[in-house]
Amino acid sequence: MSERKVALVTGGTSGIGKASAIGLRQAGWSVVVCGRRAELVESMTREHDLHGVVCDVTDTDAVAALFRQLRSETGRLDLVFNNAGRFAPATPFGDISVDTWRVMMDTNLNGAFYVAREAFRLMRDQSPQGGRIINNGSISAYVPRPHAASYTTSKHAITGLTKAISLDGRPFNIACGQIDIGNAATDMTGAMNSGSLQANGTMMPEPTFDVRHVVDAILYMAGLPLSANVQFMTVMATTMPYIGRG
Repeated sequence: MSERKVALVTGGTSGIGKASAIGLRQAGWSVVVCGRRAELVESMTREHDLHGVVCDVTDTDAVAALFRQLRSETGRLDLVFNNAGRFAPATPFGDISVDTWRVMMDTNLNGAFYVAREAFRLMRDQSPQGGRIINNGSISAYVPRPHAASYTTSKHAITGLTKAISLDGRPFNIACGQIDIGNAATDMTGAMNSGSLQANGTMMPEPTFDVRHVVDAILYMAGLPLSANVQFMTVMATTMPYIGRG
């Protein structure tokens, strides 16, 4: 068993997940990252002193195998940053394909559930009991962007998942919170600088902010004793059009 506290970061090979995994490791955590692409997992492991596991969170057998490996190699799990997710191409609601809807739900909602369920079981059964699950929500967990119904719905559902885990985790010293991030500067948000579709049909550039501020927020949430919890935190670019939508 590692003397350091053990953290798992899903979707940990790019963007917010990668930055958070590196930040947790630098803060003294023993970090396991999982991702779908073996070459990126290997790169993270080699360059940042992390343990990497190739895992598609939409595959229940793969998620179960990941947690069997965690039990065997680390003996416990103290933190999960349930971060894996994806976007869909902007599509008017009436034109969304069933395949797109299913892919989005499989990754953003079902994958988050599979990981959280296995984490809950491990945290419930380990000694000392307990741990923390942080779900990655979104500004879209509260208000939609145009032509993003599948993403919006999946992220609204994450809020319900967070509340349910938080409630059911109380008897087992399991805390669950959610971080909702608006326009952190990553590869996925680069296009916002040239313009994003707004509710009134116009295109408008949107501001972004340094992803290190997300890492700082994750470290704060993760560093609390299990007797305290950040239930929901929103971290966003100050002048993004979230406040004022509608």
